[in-house]
Amino acid sequence: MNGKFPENFGQLSAVEVLDLSENQWEGIITETHFRNLSNLKELALNKQSENISLIFNISSHWIPPFKLTFINIRSCQLGPKFPTWLRNQTELTTLVLNNVRISDTIPDWFWQLDLTLDELDVAYNELSGSIPNSLGFRFPATVDLSSNSFEGPLPLWSFNVTKLYLRDNSFSGPIPRDFGQKIPFLTDLDISFNSLNGSVSKSIGNLQQLLTLVISNNNLSGEIPRLWSNISSLYILDMSNNSLSGEIPESIGSLLSVRFLILCNNHISGEVPPSLKNCSMMDSLDLGDNQLSGNIPAWIGESMPSLSILRLRSNYFNGTIPPELCKLPALHILDLSHNNLSGIIPPCVGNFSGMKVEPPDSVKYEGSLQVVLKGSEYVFYTTLYLVNLMDLSSNNLSGEMPVELTRLIHLGTLNLSRNHLVGQIPTQIGKLEWLESLDLSKNKLSGSIPPSMVSLTFMNHLNLSYNNLSGEIPKANQFQSLNDPSIYEGNLALCGDPLPKTCSEIDGTPGDPGGDEYEEDENEHDKLWLFVSMALGFIVGFWGVCGTLIIKKSWRYTYFRFVDKIKDQFLTFLALNVVRLKREMLEKNGGGET
Repeated sequence: MNGKFPENFGQLSAVEVLDLSENQWEGIITETHFRNLSNLKELALNKQSENISLIFNISSHWIPPFKLTFINIRSCQLGPKFPTWLRNQTELTTLVLNNVRISDTIPDWFWQLDLTLDELDVAYNELSGSIPNSLGFRFPATVDLSSNSFEGPLPLWSFNVTKLYLRDNSFSGPIPRDFGQKIPFLTDLDISFNSLNGSVSKSIGNLQQLLTLVISNNNLSGEIPRLWSNISSLYILDMSNNSLSGEIPESIGSLLSVRFLILCNNHISGEVPPSLKNCSMMDSLDLGDNQLSGNIPAWIGESMPSLSILRLRSNYFNGTIPPELCKLPALHILDLSHNNLSGIIPPCVGNFSGMKVEPPDSVKYEGSLQVVLKGSEYVFYTTLYLVNLMDLSSNNLSGEMPVELTRLIHLGTLNLSRNHLVGQIPTQIGKLEWLESLDLSKNKLSGSIPPSMVSLTFMNHLNLSYNNLSGEIPKANQFQSLNDPSIYEGNLALCGDPLPKTCSEIDGTPGDPGGDEYEEDENEHDKLWLFVSMALGFIVGFWGVCGTLIIKKSWRYTYFRFVDKIKDQFLTFLALNVVRLKREMLEKNGGGET
């Protein structure tokens, strides 16, 4: 249903449950819409869309004619003040005021209503102030205060709370030491994006029914506690973006059901514990941005068959890329960048089925992952399953780009920059038709830019700089928009737009302004070889004669006797010719006098 919110709803005096969720109502709601609903017990105006089209304009002095037990108002404008008409709603068991634009503190009278709730959800508002521990709950209760500006220490409510979401607030101080004893039946705990400090409370080990634990993006420090064997049903463990140190404890291997293990952006050191091979249901393993060392364990490819995400970037891993990783058919995000890996890129990387086909609807999932795309960092949530990425940049990899990479036709991002790769770019790279970002910069690649790359019509980020590429830059399709010279700089033999060097300059065409320079370079080259040849000839001739005379004594005597003989013959010849010339001169002078 859509249109204006009808006033005649207020005439339904006998109605007890009014559920108007997921409609396209718009306009203003006033007291008139509720004036005769004296029997109303449950009210639901729940919109999944975040677009707000309904606005409550109710007097702060209004006293409702009903006593509600259930309120679920989502994505409507109820604020900016906390609704005072809730003051006499003393029978509430469910209160959901999610994304209703309240910019206020929760007044003291609300905490004094002596309510016993099974759900309290005031997430996605601008509520502030501290939270007392006085509110009562009944088992199993859900509390969601996410995305507000609440402050002070973490609230410790009754043990009946099973799901607690306090993310994205300003709670501070340590996690209470008795946290696990106060709320022992928690199944879901999210206290991320706050200002909590101190160490991770060991009392969390008492939460034996815990399924999700998210304590990321705080200021927690110290070592990861060794308590995981007590909560073996854990499904999600996210401790990322803190200042945790020490090694990953072996007991994490007892989390046999864990599917998302996220420990990135800490100061964790040591090697990946072998006990993690027990976590055979792992979907996402993110240990990036730490100080881990050693080889990348080959058993990851053998013990985690459903792994979709492997992120080990920015550590100190060394050795080679284990070919066993190619046995992960579901892998669609592989980030091993910024390590000390060496050796070749295994040709079997072409076996990653997760990068070959579009994911079916059955494998859609949500998660949180920080990914470097096109030189910038992005965090993916609901569309994470659509990201296909391979980043092996900033290592010491060598050899050629395996042609098998061209099988990964659904790969969206390929980054092999800052390595020592040689050879040519595979001619069939145009098969990567879904490729949006390609970075091959700062390698030793040679040859021309493959003509097939003009088929990469989705590509909007390219970096081929600082290689040994040559020839003309393609001009068709996406290359018309990839016109930043920095994309191609550092390749001295590349020519054509957008570089200032034309291809005729490379060829040295006559009449071209660069032709003379080319001829001068050629002449200099010829001169160099002339001088080198003369020097070699002198060395060979000199030592070919003198070296022989120095080494062979009999040859030396023979040589000098030969020289003396030649000298005597020359001097005799010279003397005879001098005497003959004198006689001729005298005869000529005598004849002239007669």
